[in-house]
Amino acid sequence: MNRKLSRDKTMELLFGMTLSKDTTEEAIEGFVENYEEDIKEIDLTYVKQALIGIENNKKAIDTVISGNLHNWKIDRISKVNLSILRLATYELLYDEQVPRPVVINEALEITRRYSDEKSVSFINGVLDKIKEN
Repeated sequence: MNRKLSRDKTMELLFGMTLSKDTTEEAIEGFVENYEEDIKEIDLTYVKQALIGIENNKKAIDTVISGNLHNWKIDRISKVNLSILRLATYELLYDEQVPRPVVINEALEITRRYSDEKSVSFINGVLDKIKEN
């Protein structure tokens, strides 16, 4: 199983959930039914744990993100960047299996794929502040 790919798909599902208002179960079920590659490449346990963890701790995660923004409000952040920040913040706060530098590096790689270079700097700055706390 590929954790990098699993993290990527988790972010995509999280982003999709912000648009569709699907529940975690609906999002995962739809993903498994429609995934066209080898599903064995995806660590579904990680995906489920992350999505459920983010859902259960969303208020705390958003409070941490908001507290580490400089001259920004959380509702101004694009949905893609907010999804990346929520996933990375969840991992920093609640997933002790992933080393902090790996969390930030993976978040920046996802940002490069799904957003722009300014967003990479923005997300790096926010996550660095969160990591220090």
